[in-house]
Amino acid sequence: MSTIADVLFGRRSVRLTVITIAIAFLTAGLAQAADIETAIAEERQGNAKSVQSQGRINTIDDQTDDMAGEYRSTIDQIESLRVYNSQLAKLVASQEEELASLDHQIANVTVIGREVTPLMLRMVDGLDQFIQLDVPMLGKERSERIIGLRELMDRADVEDSEKYRRIMEAYQIENEYGRTIEVYQDTLNMDGQERTLDFLRIGRISLLYQTLDGDEVGAWDQGAHEWVKLGSEYRDSIRRGIRIARKQLAPDMIRVPVSAPEDSQ
Repeated sequence: MSTIADVLFGRRSVRLTVITIAIAFLTAGLAQAADIETAIAEERQGNAKSVQSQGRINTIDDQTDDMAGEYRSTIDQIESLRVYNSQLAKLVASQEEELASLDHQIANVTVIGREVTPLMLRMVDGLDQFIQLDVPMLGKERSERIIGLRELMDRADVEDSEKYRRIMEAYQIENEYGRTIEVYQDTLNMDGQERTLDFLRIGRISLLYQTLDGDEVGAWDQGAHEWVKLGSEYRDSIRRGIRIARKQLAPDMIRVPVSAPEDSQ
């Protein structure tokens, strides 16, 4: 039979057991809670590392895109440079040909000068001779033009091209005389006296004069190479011709003497 002490001791054992079990459960719960916190912390740390890794991946991806863009840009520049170099090579070849041509021209410039200069001198002499044989119109102007050309030919500071241009210009002026009408004043020695007269030039076919008072008229006789007085029947025609040349009258037919052409032998 159990005694009271046994019962008491039995109840105490039960309490201790219950307490022990409760402590065990509490300890187990605390351990489990610690494991959960650890797991959560590890997960958070893993997530943070994943975010960092994704950031590095994004940075590397951006850098890769930038490098790819730079690569494509470099390829485009290389292609542009290739095309440019090809065109530049053609330009250099063309310039080399031009330089070779210039070298050839420079080498021949002395020879050309030796050939052109005598030609231009002969042209000036020929023009001077032509003026001497032509009707004596605008004598001072034409004489000064020849003197100017001869002085031009002796100048070393003037290019041959400019000398040739001036000579051709003089020839063109002489050519214009043959198809224009003109009136001008000049002096003429008449009976040992210098007199100022109005001269009417009709191309090269007729060179006439009229005194300032209009009383006397005359013409150049190319065959006799002298001035001759004309009859009064020519006064009105010469007077009207002078007014036409001065644009004071409309162009009209006038009666003037013309030297007969010489027969060729």
